[in-house]
Formats: sequence, C-alpha cells, structure tokens
Amino acid sequence: MVIYQLLPRLFGNSNQNRKVNGTIDENGCGKLADINDGALQSIKELGATHVWFTGIIEHATCTDYSSFGIPNDSHDVVKGLAGSPYAIKDYYDVDPDLAVNVDARMQEFEELVARTHANGLKAIIDLVPNHLARNYKSDSAPDGAVAFGANDDPSRSFHKDNNFYYLPDTEFVAPVKNLSDNNWHEIPARATGNDCFSPAPAITDWYETVKLNYGIDYLGNTQASFDPEPDTWLKMRDIVLFWAAKGVDGFRCDMAGMVPIEFWRWMIGEVRRTYPELLFIAEVYNADEYNDFIFKGGFDYLYDKVVLYDGIRAVVEGKASASSISSCWQKTDGLHHFLLYFMENHDEQRLASDFFAASAEKAIPGMVVAATMFNNPLLIYFGQELGERGMEAEGFSGCDGRTTIFDYWSLELMHQWKGDGSWSGEALPEGAKHLRGFYCNLLNLIQEYPAFFKGRFYDLMWANKENAAFNSDAIFAFLRYDMGHVYLVLANFSSQMQSYKLRIPSDAMNLSGMDSARFYYGKDLLQMNKGIQFPGEVALNGGFGGKIEPFSAAIYELTGQLAQ
Repeated sequence: MVIYQLLPRLFGNSNQNRKVNGTIDENGCGKLADINDGALQSIKELGATHVWFTGIIEHATCTDYSSFGIPNDSHDVVKGLAGSPYAIKDYYDVDPDLAVNVDARMQEFEELVARTHANGLKAIIDLVPNHLARNYKSDSAPDGAVAFGANDDPSRSFHKDNNFYYLPDTEFVAPVKNLSDNNWHEIPARATGNDCFSPAPAITDWYETVKLNYGIDYLGNTQASFDPEPDTWLKMRDIVLFWAAKGVDGFRCDMAGMVPIEFWRWMIGEVRRTYPELLFIAEVYNADEYNDFIFKGGFDYLYDKVVLYDGIRAVVEGKASASSISSCWQKTDGLHHFLLYFMENHDEQRLASDFFAASAEKAIPGMVVAATMFNNPLLIYFGQELGERGMEAEGFSGCDGRTTIFDYWSLELMHQWKGDGSWSGEALPEGAKHLRGFYCNLLNLIQEYPAFFKGRFYDLMWANKENAAFNSDAIFAFLRYDMGHVYLVLANFSSQMQSYKLRIPSDAMNLSGMDSARFYYGKDLLQMNKGIQFPGEVALNGGFGGKIEPFSAAIYELTGQLAQ
C-alpha cells in the first residue's frame, strides 16, 4: 500500500499570486474538480494505491459563505484566513472552498470518489474525532441527528453524556482578538482540543477547537464511564457510517491517541458489520501504546513517527549513525506490518526545507530505507516527489519548513506538474523530473517484487559492527528475501563516496536461501550508481565489496551461478 496525501485546497490551485495572508479571491483555491483523470493517473503512475484527500469535511474559515446558508465564523477562533482542516464545522458536509458549485459540493465530492475508483485508486479521508470547531453548526446533518452539545448540561464540568467539557462560571478568552465586531463569545468556556482545561488557551494551543468528551473525567481523577456507550460515541459512529456510505475506502483518524481505545474497539466493530473492508489508520504518538491501539483498538495501521521517522531523520541530519536505525526497528519488533512509514506529511517539515535536509536528494537514502525495510504501507506527501521546500511564509503559517494548512496558497512545482491540466509534468524543471523519476522507480519497485511486500528482513549491521572495511556510521545495509529471491539494500547517508566490504553471515545466507556453492551477482534495480563499474559479486565466504555514491542507495537483486 502506497498512500499519496494531498490537500485539494492547494493541489490543483493554478493561481500564482501568493499574497501573504491573501484571501480566496486573491490567492485562489484548488477544487475537487482539479483532481481530474489526468491527475489521478499521474498519481497512480507514481506508484500510489490510495489517495488521502486532506481537508474534505467542512471546517471553520474566514471566507464568507453566508449567501449559501453557511454561518460565518469569528476570526477569533480561526487559524489563518482559510482555516485549519482539523477544526471541523460540520461533520456532515464538504468544505465549500473545494467546490466549483458550492450548492453541489457533496455531489462534487461523490464524483471525486467515483473518479478515484475509476482510475484504480482507493480514497481515504480524515476523521477528526477528538475535537471540533468552536463554532460547530451542522446545517447538513441527516434528519434525526442531534447536534453536538444540544443536550449538554453546561453547569457540570463533566457528565458522561455531555459532548463537551465545561469550565463553569468562566468565559472563553481568545489568545488573539480580531478588530471587527464579530468577536467570539463563549460562556461557560469549554475545554480546548489539545486537553487544555483553561478558559484562556495560549496561541500555541488548539484554541480554535473544543475537546470532545468520550466518557473520561479528566478533572476528576480521570474516571472512565463507558457503559452504556456515551452519547459522543454514538454520534461519531453515525458520522463514520455516513461517509462510508459515500464510498470512501478508509479513514485517517486524527489524533486517535487522544481518544479512548475502548471507543475505537467499539466503533470499528460496529462499522465493520456493514463495511468489513473499511480501512482505519491511527495517528498515535506514544510508541508504548502501539500494541494496544492495534490489538485492542482494532486499527489496521498506525503512524510511526516517534520511532522510525524520528530515527531516520536523526541520521539524515547527521545527528546519529546509520547503524542506529537497527534500534528503531527493534523497538517495534513484531508490529512492523501494522506501521505506516513516511518521511513527510502535513505536520512534518519538508525534506528539502532548510529545517531538515535542505535538499530532497539528501533524504533519498532515508526514503529508500523507509520504503523497503518491511512489508508495511508507505505515505508520500504531495510535492515530496518534486522537491517542494516549504520555505514560504504564507500567512498564519510562517516560514517553518512546512506547507501551510491554514492559508490560501499555491505551490509552484505542483503548478508546473499540472501544466495545461494534463498533469504530464512536461513543464517541470529537470531536477524535479529526475526526483519524481526516482520516486516512481522506487514505489513501483516495492510493489512489483514480492520480497518487498510479503518477504522477510535480515539486518546486516550486527555482522559488520566491528568491520573496519564498512562504515556503519554512513551506510545501512539489510537483506529482503522471499521464495529464493534475495535483494541486498544499501543506503549511504553521507556526503562522501563510500567504498565498502560487507560481510553477509552464513546465517543470513541460509535463511534467505542463498547457496554457499554458488557465486551471486548483483543487479542494481535503482540504478543510482550508474557511473560505478561494479559487478556486485558475493564471494563464497559471504563477502560483498563495492562503492556507493553520496546520498544514494542501491537495491541489488542477487542472482546465483554455480561455482566452477
């Protein structure tokens, strides 16, 4: 599984104005219709199997849609003019920014899902269960759906069937006040989405959101009350069923780690009675909870940010040796095929930003390791494959190495990829074409060769720890194998050409099915080291010598011949 994450608001936007803090009229906005057959085929050709459409569900915004019956939001509780995709304003509606015809926005989304399926891809959207916009108001809820908070008792800080947590006798104080008459008033104040139980959240808090109550009394010794199911559980289950009926294939569950595991087990079980194949991916940042969210919560996959991502990032930035990656996979041993690996997403800094590698090419060895080490799914963030740098100060999102999720903006490389609307990439600069070619080769390779999606892994670093002819600070090496097919993966994280003599122990040769009576020759499937004349021969004693270029990787397909 290769998931391609994109923000429709930015993905197809051809407006090149890029005014800091620009409005939708000034800077434009991508539409669902921009994600046409050409775009989807280009994503599929890259090697993707799924597309994660980020920011589909209607969220708070400073853009006026009152003429369409959508109430305006106070700037006090919206981040940026476009607003955060994670401050949900109506769980049953589509973001009007994304529609060519606002009145037909749900139809346009349904057409996008159908188009995605027609192009051989599956569709994932966000589920944001932990919090919603302070000005939540659903004008599209199905008949009989009761609004969040409608039956709450705001005089009580906690009640099992309250949807929100209240701070009685207080008034909400926004960290930033706008200069208009449309200030936000909230009495009593409600707890903020990032578990901030103060009526005056800081600007670094998720102050535009309200925490949802799943039956845990955080202000009363965190007592849990789950029997019978709290009201919020029932509402969120119905929301998931609503979108599943629209044809989506799965949900990326935002901040799933902040919602009780008991809810996930119940809700996923309930939903799968009707939609047994529906995919659930959890955003969890506590590695100690990985096991519980998989085996008790019922998730298919979890983000692995705090172990592998952080570990590889440290190597790419020169803060750790390549051999330290071994300790990363060991920490999650037994869980690997449940973990979603990535090197970029909307929360993390771009690989090519000055805050990370400063060059997309320098991150290639890390990307190869993340893609090939285990059988787990992989996430690619739109623009990653082109070298998007994220080094613009777009508005609310300052120059922080990330592509904004709060502002109206466009990306030059995405615009060049789109070209005249055919998404051929002909207008891309050569560097971006070359980088995209690398990603296309890598992502298709890991789906073409069974060893990379159902095979086994053997870490070679332990056998080369004391090997003076192998620089374990710079190179990470391992085997992937399946049914007699063996592949040697080498990644050079350093800025120098590396000459090496790698030891492949007899244990590795036996497990992978290599015959000690044969010579093995390596053919590099990535072909990044074309200038190096190297036959890639494995000696009978398990020795493998060669050279590897700076910031590159090699995947050698080992083919055996009987020794003479």
